[in-house]
Amino acid sequence: MHLDEFSARLDDRLRTDAFADLDASANGLQVDAPTDVDHAAFAVDAAVETADRAVEVGADVLVVHHGLFWGDFDRATGARYDRLAPFFEHDVGLYAAHLPLDGHPDLGNAAGVTDALELGEQEPFAALGAEHIGVAGIAPEGFTPDGLRAALADACGPKNGVQHLDFGPDTVERVAVATGSAADWFDEAVAWGADAFVTGEGKQQVYHEAKEAGIHVYLAGHYATETFGVRSVGTLAGEWGIETTFIDRPTGL
Repeated sequence: MHLDEFSARLDDRLRTDAFADLDASANGLQVDAPTDVDHAAFAVDAAVETADRAVEVGADVLVVHHGLFWGDFDRATGARYDRLAPFFEHDVGLYAAHLPLDGHPDLGNAAGVTDALELGEQEPFAALGAEHIGVAGIAPEGFTPDGLRAALADACGPKNGVQHLDFGPDTVERVAVATGSAADWFDEAVAWGADAFVTGEGKQQVYHEAKEAGIHVYLAGHYATETFGVRSVGTLAGEWGIETTFIDRPTGL
């Protein structure tokens, strides 16, 4: 299929239009190319390294969670030019899905984490306007605090391990997940009655807020919690008959 059709299919499935006024990311096709998509590469971040790797594997498009355009476009100079150059020089497209891919109930990052933890009764979490960027669910048999930390380490594989603020109950059943940098939704997790809040990275004040609220907080890595979405979209593209490659470039953050 042509890149235009590939992009339109993803826009429709990920509902990028619904996030147009909510997300600083320019979601959708960020770099056009005169190409059919026979091979698509997938990565968390658009960077020189991931773009070069997409070229090396012969991809026609690179699909990422963190794209290159945020807010108003200024100019293509310096580091931004270096990141754009491989796409133009090799006729490779760039497609980005940021918040649309965080909370998608089937393909999203948070859904990937909650599915890996085998949480039931899943529901949208982390409201942003009329949309949601997270998922919450119930552990049928409950976790011990250390057991949930181990399960997150297995599911996400963070390079630097899972940080745990151990302030919650001895049995963890209600788990709220918002991947990446989502500490701003801690209060919503408390209001939902979560025993544990899972995100990628934290903020200083979350320590005291968690201690005072009596809730566990797990920081499983920004990068590590956000590989699920692009991998799921890669599986979807494979179902469309497209060859796929996942480019894994963990940051340790």
